[in-house]
Amino acid sequence: MKISYNWLKQFIKIDWKSDETAALLTDFGPEVGSGGKIPVGKRRAEGIVVGHVLTCVQHPDADRLKVTTLTCGDGAPVQIVVARAMLLLDKKCLSYDGTTLYDKDGMAFVIKKGKIRDEEAME
Repeated sequence: MKISYNWLKQFIKIDWKSDETAALLTDFGPEVGSGGKIPVGKRRAEGIVVGHVLTCVQHPDADRLKVTTLTCGDGAPVQIVVARAMLLLDKKCLSYDGTTLYDKDGMAFVIKKGKIRDEEAME
């Protein structure tokens, strides 16, 4: 699993360099792999927010889908359809209608509102 050094610093107060932190973490647990910068520019994901799960119920027309409601920074609930159950108050990444994301090959695709088996959701 990869985590951001800057993200880690939000949870623990340290003033070490990233390589010193990696060495310390390796001494106390699993080995830390090589560090590196996350590419920006074309692959930067703008429009992604963190949502908190409010509800997660069985989809009425699909055995393997769940209808989930999340709330984000503005407080307005957003409904999505997911393949896995989510726990209440879990934090999940969410992209709004119109957000452009990129696949592993750098090809752009746009998140849009649609319906999955008659349930409104982001696609």
